[in-house]
Amino acid sequence: MIFTVLVVITLSSISCNKDKNSLSEEEKAGLSYMLEEEKLARDVYIYLYNLWGINQFDNIKNSEVNHINSIATILEDYNINYNILPEGQFSNEHLQTLYNQLISEGEISNSNALHVGATIEDLDIVDLAEYINATSNTRLIKTYEKLQCGSQNHLRSFVSAIEDNGESYTPQFLTETEYNSILSNSHTSCN
Repeated sequence: MIFTVLVVITLSSISCNKDKNSLSEEEKAGLSYMLEEEKLARDVYIYLYNLWGINQFDNIKNSEVNHINSIATILEDYNINYNILPEGQFSNEHLQTLYNQLISEGEISNSNALHVGATIEDLDIVDLAEYINATSNTRLIKTYEKLQCGSQNHLRSFVSAIEDNGESYTPQFLTETEYNSILSNSHTSCN
């Protein structure tokens, strides 16, 4: 009986170690990209909250900090080096350009700022779906699904504020069907 338990524990440990070392280069790149994309959301929301004082930006930036921490924990557990640059700076050129564009757009008006928030969450949901579909690693899938759930809540919050202003948001990355499905659901707990 004791021997069986030791064998199970040993095999379980080997399985965990194998899983910890089994990230593909694409999965590592995906984690690094999503870390910066979550940072982009946080940085834009900090900037736009300071500019406009809209509560959604202040509340949601705190969630983005949790999203960054979730991905950073995985990177650390897999011994993947990463660097979080100062606010508004990104190592990925595409994300740097996107940040600059979103900030410029959000500076125009508080209405534009809310549309920027919705656009960021719209993009985040689509990118997370791509990374979920590109991996079989259960830890990555669970983390990405949790982040995606949060982004759906954030999107609903921004769209609600946009509609309170008598305007509407047109999805930039989600299909109309995906977008309507997200909006038809209520705020969800993502734990």
